[in-house]
Amino acid sequence: MKDLTVSIVAFNDEEDVLNAVSSIEEHTPSLIAKTIYIIDNSDKPNNLDSLLKKFDDVEYIRQEKNTGFGSGHNKVLDIIDSKYHAIVNPDIVLKEDAFSPLISFIEQSGAGMVAPKLLNENGEMIKAYRLDPTPFDMFIRMFLKSAFKKRQAKHTMQDMDYSKPFKVPFVQGSFLVIKTDLFKKLHGFDERFFLYMEDADLCRRVNSVSTLMYCPDASVVHLWGQGSHKSLKLFKIHVGSMIKYFNKWK
Repeated sequence: MKDLTVSIVAFNDEEDVLNAVSSIEEHTPSLIAKTIYIIDNSDKPNNLDSLLKKFDDVEYIRQEKNTGFGSGHNKVLDIIDSKYHAIVNPDIVLKEDAFSPLISFIEQSGAGMVAPKLLNENGEMIKAYRLDPTPFDMFIRMFLKSAFKKRQAKHTMQDMDYSKPFKVPFVQGSFLVIKTDLFKKLHGFDERFFLYMEDADLCRRVNSVSTLMYCPDASVVHLWGQGSHKSLKLFKIHVGSMIKYFNKWK
């Protein structure tokens, strides 16, 4: 059994994937036995398979079509054999060892899933830690960002002390470490969500049977693109996922 498995779903972002994998390899101690799975949902040709061969502990899985974010990560559910599993976005970069403190935190706290400090390129904390979504909060986030500042601050948990660990209802799912047996027990992501809201749903299901915690002892950089704010197609997918989420959790 490995100490750690990692899944990264690629979609036409070859350079990001290589940077993410390289940073994980550079900053993760060799004492942590790991396998990194790259699930390639890309709809354009790339050289990921050959480029990743230089890493002995990377497994490449080529999908025949883009099945979505959650479905991509679920592709490894039946093959991972580890104590802990990391769900990682391709636009994540490690600047230091993140996995050792996160694994230690899980072992000491008993949490089922943990998230580190998520930083932007400037080293600033991203507002990725939130209360469970409500239709009103999602509406504000998408259409009224300059209004309801107190409500937005409450929803993004700005009143918390981020130098200390705390339970989180929902963490934006770009970097999560979960007990592998719990991930399997929950059957991974709900594949009805093609993209967006699958992280909110997973966090909610984790908290229904265990605990999701914020861990201040580890940090990673997220080169956050916020695609749905730039693309009408992604915006429509986002809205559709929100409808599915709120119907599921009403």
